[in-house]
Amino acid sequence: MGNAIDRREFFRLAGLGSVVLVSGCAGMGHGTSQAQQDFYFVQLSDTHWGFSDPAVNPDFAGTLPKAVAAVNSLSVPPDFVMFTGDLTQTTDDPTERRRRLSQFKQIAAGLTVPVVHYMPGEHDAALDRGAAYSEFFGATHYSFDHKGVHFIVLDNVSDPGAAIGDEQLTWLKGDLAKQSPDSRIVVFTHRPLFDLYPRWDWATRDGDKAIALLMPYRNVTVFYGHIHQENHHMTDHIAHHAAHSLMFALPAPGSQPKRTPVAWDASAPYRGLGYRQVRTEQASAGYRVAELPVVKG
Repeated sequence: MGNAIDRREFFRLAGLGSVVLVSGCAGMGHGTSQAQQDFYFVQLSDTHWGFSDPAVNPDFAGTLPKAVAAVNSLSVPPDFVMFTGDLTQTTDDPTERRRRLSQFKQIAAGLTVPVVHYMPGEHDAALDRGAAYSEFFGATHYSFDHKGVHFIVLDNVSDPGAAIGDEQLTWLKGDLAKQSPDSRIVVFTHRPLFDLYPRWDWATRDGDKAIALLMPYRNVTVFYGHIHQENHHMTDHIAHHAAHSLMFALPAPGSQPKRTPVAWDASAPYRGLGYRQVRTEQASAGYRVAELPVVKG
């Protein structure tokens, strides 16, 4: 792989998010001229800028800038960075919401990678249906193509009821209609599309409809955030992989009565925050996912 990044480079992220390596991506879409170009991108999720609780993360004001510096210091820059929602901590004050979004955008602007993509989380968008988020970052759902892979960003957070909605599902159907059945497709969402643990809001009310639209396509992988921990799930042939949070960890689904953040452990800083390495295999058009610990045991 021409732009290989080694294990030590990954560890330099020191638990500050998720690193996704896409290798051997065969361009299988319509008329692509970007076939068989390896690349990797960095996924950062649930940065929660504006969160302040030293018992959960005493470095709440420093983690995001450190993540930006860590990505910038990689010897081989990623093709792009993807923030998968909850850029900021929720607030009922519209003025404060915009202030936090503005501060987040200023910090993220320090990234020196060629392209940065964003999507909202419910903390950014549920209280005003994405109005403030859109002022700073534009559309809450969209798609783009990169080196033979079709990327789809779905908004399952602007609706306060945790739905994608019929209008966006119609858009998704039309977007997918342009792809061949064996196209390489990566979907980004904030909430899981499947019912992971609805009692904790770890589900999408009409996620089954999105999955049904994706099901005819043979090479689909979903990356999401929201649950602040590693989780892997299959719906038939579609793999779903949750990303760690940049700010704090959350307990395993249903492991305790309430969904409360995991307390900071001074003896093991950033425990529960980590990164992921994902490689695609050209022959099988599949993904091999390896979750790596933040600190070697």
